[in-house]
Amino acid sequence: MPDTVPPQESVGGDPSGRPVGHAGARVDVAERDAWATGAGGGLVAVLLALGAIGGSIALFVHAETTGADAWGFVGVGLMVLAVVMFTGVAVISPGQTRVVQFFGRYIGTIRRTGLVLTVPLTTRKNVSVRVRNFETSELKVNDADGNPINIASIVVWQVADTAKATFAVEDYADFVRVQSESALRHVAMSHPYDHADDGENSLRGATDVVSAEIAAEVAARVVIAGIEVIEARISNLAYAPEIAQAMLQRQQAGAIIAARERIVEGAVSMVEGALGRLEADGIVTLDDERRATMVSNLLVVLCGESRATPVINTGSLYG
Repeated sequence: MPDTVPPQESVGGDPSGRPVGHAGARVDVAERDAWATGAGGGLVAVLLALGAIGGSIALFVHAETTGADAWGFVGVGLMVLAVVMFTGVAVISPGQTRVVQFFGRYIGTIRRTGLVLTVPLTTRKNVSVRVRNFETSELKVNDADGNPINIASIVVWQVADTAKATFAVEDYADFVRVQSESALRHVAMSHPYDHADDGENSLRGATDVVSAEIAAEVAARVVIAGIEVIEARISNLAYAPEIAQAMLQRQQAGAIIAARERIVEGAVSMVEGALGRLEADGIVTLDDERRATMVSNLLVVLCGESRATPVINTGSLYG
């Protein structure tokens, strides 16, 4: 019986972080080149096999005519040789590979294209090494502040090690999809949606940084399957519907406050310039009370949302 890995004891019942189950259950395999000829060798093999078939037919006819059974046995041998040669011929398109097995044993991968000849009596599985992409399902997670958000991403990937993709996991395409969603969930929970603190990246404000983190997280999870992640990008990011309205009001309030601060700052600057110009040109001399009144009136006019209605005062502030 295979040895098993005994579970480690840990304080408080926490997971040990060590894999459990049968020892050596993980498939440890790496891609290597399988023996294969170029397109010329494959063509020669096909011509020889066809010639062997033609020769065997001629020998069968000759044996039937002359009654010499020996020629018939030779014809059978040529026919068997032709069939064996045909089992070693494969047609490989660009962007495709063949994982070759000889009675269940992995002997290598063919990356040549065209008509090739490899080891006869082998089984070959087609594995595409073309660049692929997919969009994860929209996940509902809580960001670092605990706010529920909806997030999805697009992952671009390709097979780098055909042996690991074939033998290390059950279905490498499904494996990439599941691990990508797991990595996306982990990264989304590590950042706030917005309003990040100093030195912290938000999901909305640092999209490139977060996308790079998602790509690195996915790549670390799928390397066991021989997969290479080219890039990952956030395709959808929004607050969950149950808090979207509240967060919209929060954003609107922040925008209003920022606009008001800008208006007040500009109004103060304009009032200061107006008072300085009046005093510098000697147009009017204002005491502290008149200065305060003018400042108040100007700020009301400049900061108010409605149009100001002028009032002519014929009296005096002191009378």
